[in-house]
Amino acid sequence: MSGTVGFVGLGTIGEPMAANLLRKGFSLTICGHTNPAPLERLAAQGATVVANPKEVATATSIIVTCVPDAPQVDEVCLGANGLMQGAKPGTIVVDCSTIAPTASQRIAAALAEKGIHFLDAPISGGPPRAATGDLAIMVGGEAEVFARALPVLNAMGRSVTHVGPSGMGEVVKLANNLIVGNLMIVLSEAMTLAVKAGVDAATARSVIMNSSGANYLLETWAANTMLKDSYDPGFATTLMQKDLGAALDTARSLGVPMMLTGLAYQLYELAEGAGDGRSDYSAISKLYQDTANVTIATGKSRK
Repeated sequence: MSGTVGFVGLGTIGEPMAANLLRKGFSLTICGHTNPAPLERLAAQGATVVANPKEVATATSIIVTCVPDAPQVDEVCLGANGLMQGAKPGTIVVDCSTIAPTASQRIAAALAEKGIHFLDAPISGGPPRAATGDLAIMVGGEAEVFARALPVLNAMGRSVTHVGPSGMGEVVKLANNLIVGNLMIVLSEAMTLAVKAGVDAATARSVIMNSSGANYLLETWAANTMLKDSYDPGFATTLMQKDLGAALDTARSLGVPMMLTGLAYQLYELAEGAGDGRSDYSAISKLYQDTANVTIATGKSRK
């Protein structure tokens, strides 16, 4: 399957997603923002570079966007040099950003006035699964538009699911991330307790992975972060806090209580205030390790 696709938002997840489109035979038109390095790498693989989202839309009929939050989606889609200014009626915008469902629905409605289709298609799996094309993608929007966009979505993800009308992809993604955000805090507590008591972290992890507490984060993510005391950029703490805030806002509008997530939001805010906003969100474990004065990875004192 081949065709011409646009891509806007070449960050740590967007760049490997775009690279997968090239590997799967799609022609790609891209534009950058502040960091030219992803543009240069993708151009070397065959992508065409243009000046702004408007020019991306002029050259393509299906465009993937992957930016941090609603203000950036607004700018990319509706701004002075945004996609709406260059897109032809019938163009499909596939937004893989994680934003509030209400923001997604508002942007979809604004684009629809110009005959432009919009799918909210947030992603899960992080940079490693973006690189292999194994992302989970949950999609909200019209079923017919989803069917037209499916070849592009399948080139970036292994599990691609149409979950309902506009905004519902974002709802499912926020539900996923509130589980993940809370679970990372539980793992931080559990591993700090085990190691402070004298159990080797790798041993505790191995036993738990063969017990009822087994989970994906402990198997993969935490194993490469808190169990190595390494918190290099992965999924940033500030982005997790942003997603939990969007989940809380959505829950508030629906009258859904989320007490645990409210506390999790505050804990990630503490981690951000401690200087770990750009670190992987597993850096939340440092709050526990520092307080207990033990390093999960080594069992040694932190002071």
